[in-house]
Amino acid sequence: MRVKTFLSLILPLFLSSIATAQDSQPVVGRDAAAKYFQPRDTASSSSFNTGGGPSDHYLALHFGRYMASQSYDWGKNGQEDDVGKNQFGVTYRVGEWYNSMDMLLRIDYSEYDLGGETPNKLAFVPMIMFPDATSRFPLYFGAGAGLGVFFKQASGKSALSLDYQVVAGARFFNIFENTGFFIEAGLKNHLLILSSGQFNGTFLATGLVFTF
Repeated sequence: MRVKTFLSLILPLFLSSIATAQDSQPVVGRDAAAKYFQPRDTASSSSFNTGGGPSDHYLALHFGRYMASQSYDWGKNGQEDDVGKNQFGVTYRVGEWYNSMDMLLRIDYSEYDLGGETPNKLAFVPMIMFPDATSRFPLYFGAGAGLGVFFKQASGKSALSLDYQVVAGARFFNIFENTGFFIEAGLKNHLLILSSGQFNGTFLATGLVFTF
């Protein structure tokens, strides 16, 4: 009688412990491996900054003036000094190259005075600048080359030119909401493509930069 009572108490506990042990066994094999190959939620793991800072595209508007310039075989008098005058332009940040430098497109309008003739030109210049704007480092350096198209040109000279620039400057983003400012200096030169003629100039420019 005591044996039956003992078995009736122990047997359910023994069976319950076996069931619990089976449920607590670690999952191995294919089912366990599947947990580590779930697709990532790319939206939640994205590290892009969307707060309107310089990591987004920006647009810069500038006004400048040539501080010193020389032309060679361009105007009537052969070599002339101080032929570069005012310049206006817009620079758009197209993208970024591996967190190292920015890729930009600059459109420059320049005015000249060649011994009474007043050429003016629009230049389309792809540029690279480093460090990239996302670094928030204020100083930058850049270079670029592109095509210049003269709306008004000295008589007998090519309406197309090869333009190239080397620049350095300082930029300050988001001083007032999404608006900042920058100052830039450097070289802006061109070679006439379909005729003789060359221009070398140093410039100083300043303007506003907008992030969006």
